[in-house]
Amino acid sequence: MNADGTIRVMTWNIHGAFGRNPRFDLARVVELIRAWEPDIVALQEVDSRRALAGGANPFEFLPAAIGLYGVGAKSLTTTDGDYGQMLISRWPITSHDVRDISFGEREPRRAIRAEVETAAGPLTVIATHLGLSIRERRDQARALIALTDGGGPAVVAGDFNDWFWPGSVRSVLSRVLGGRTRHRTFPSIFPLLRLDRIYCRPREALVRSFVDRTARALSDHLPVIADLRPM
Repeated sequence: MNADGTIRVMTWNIHGAFGRNPRFDLARVVELIRAWEPDIVALQEVDSRRALAGGANPFEFLPAAIGLYGVGAKSLTTTDGDYGQMLISRWPITSHDVRDISFGEREPRRAIRAEVETAAGPLTVIATHLGLSIRERRDQARALIALTDGGGPAVVAGDFNDWFWPGSVRSVLSRVLGGRTRHRTFPSIFPLLRLDRIYCRPREALVRSFVDRTARALSDHLPVIADLRPM
């Protein structure tokens, strides 16, 4: 928690820690994340398939390196390893569930729903990585809304692959989660699209947000960092 009583949430598509990081250097990824001292981190495109050459398994390494508690959602499992996303927290995760939000025959997608016991009280956190087609994302957006049911403070963070407004994910989520970041994050070398976002309820919980442009050396996405004051 920040000195001003806010909770710091970070989301980042690390592109398998490979996109602009050909040595698969997880240590550099961790170094960048630690520099911002986030309390809760959502990571997408976590890939253990490249760890078999002797590197650390990111599904095991990242929670220990960044926080104290972690939940992995493996959307693809092969003989070479696993691919998916993670939710990592400095505070206890009192309950969690990994939901399958895949659409038809398209690439498998998951959403992690967790109850986090923060220093400011209980917080519902959902981490996700949505699909590439409009119909797919519309269906997945409805699933995310259902996961936020309860009315209390909530955060939804991830890579939404969402760049159109009509029928977009943000037009659906913003009805329930009024606070949202609006930063251009992709491609990281010259950001044009706002693919990576943090949504929150209530709207007033979002105090400030920003991106880290130095991350362009590590991924094709920029991380989004937001300071929240849940009420």
